[in-house]
Amino acid sequence: MAKIQTLFGSLEDLEKQKKEAEEREGSFFGRMRNAVARTRENLGERIDDLVSVNKEIDRYTLDELEAILINADLGSEVTQQVLASLRLRADRKQIENFDELKRLLKEEILSILSSVNERPAKQVEGPYVNLVGGLNGTGKTTTIGKLAAHLRARGRSVLLAAGDTFRAAAIEQLEIWGQRNQVEIIKTKPGGDPAAVLYDAMNAAKARDTDYLLVDTAGRLHNKAGLMAELEKMKRTADKLIPGAPHEVLLVLDATTGQNGLQQARVFTESAGVTGIVLTKLDGTAKGGIVVAISRELKLPVRYVGVGEKIGDLLAFDPRAFVDALFA
Repeated sequence: MAKIQTLFGSLEDLEKQKKEAEEREGSFFGRMRNAVARTRENLGERIDDLVSVNKEIDRYTLDELEAILINADLGSEVTQQVLASLRLRADRKQIENFDELKRLLKEEILSILSSVNERPAKQVEGPYVNLVGGLNGTGKTTTIGKLAAHLRARGRSVLLAAGDTFRAAAIEQLEIWGQRNQVEIIKTKPGGDPAAVLYDAMNAAKARDTDYLLVDTAGRLHNKAGLMAELEKMKRTADKLIPGAPHEVLLVLDATTGQNGLQQARVFTESAGVTGIVLTKLDGTAKGGIVVAISRELKLPVRYVGVGEKIGDLLAFDPRAFVDALFA
């Protein structure tokens, strides 16, 4: 008996695609849940302890909740915003039980994340130029390698540019990632001009009709004005060759640095025009609430999160999956 055909193929094919999509979704949630396990213990379990002590939801209960949220690194501003709505409801006796409290808490956190993180990345023709910055030690170069693998797995062509010429090891490290991903890399000798590397890389990406150009930049300290000026020069070079480039300026932050990382992001945003965040080592911290603080205080989307050491351990950030995993 012939297969029944649809616009997208056979019904069997559709069922197979549906099953694969469900497996990917389940796998994604499972990986996100594992990544925030320490934060969930710090946040969710302390809320459960609060439930066992308090029999009703009142101002005292919410004061205790405030300490829990701040300890999870949501930050003072985020915590006050979340609790303002909850306190108003509690005063009016509109929170009947602790299940309702947790549901409302999830809604408030998701609202903050969604207001920023649902903004789509720019859609462009030709090479999508992505500058990646961050302090040394945050996992910047490794993140570029993982991002290349992420894009390659989705059928995108990628070219790497070794713009961190101040550190010879950064060039070597990026070369290794290029070999792993079977991706070419444009480089120069250590100490060379990063803007010149970018110039050559952009011309190569245009000539080869490459989808994404990922540019490593120096692991600059925010108080090194000369290095910030170098990044500005690279941005000007990009715009000359492709008007509107760079299309994304990603800042790589180490989640384990918490509020210190947030301060880094503030300075980088002011100086370098950061458009998105990659948060590494999310699986290594009990204070993953920094994700919410970044979204609320900097109005910057978290584009990706690092959830492990393997090449595939970089996930596109999903606000709902993150919040569900926190309270799972």
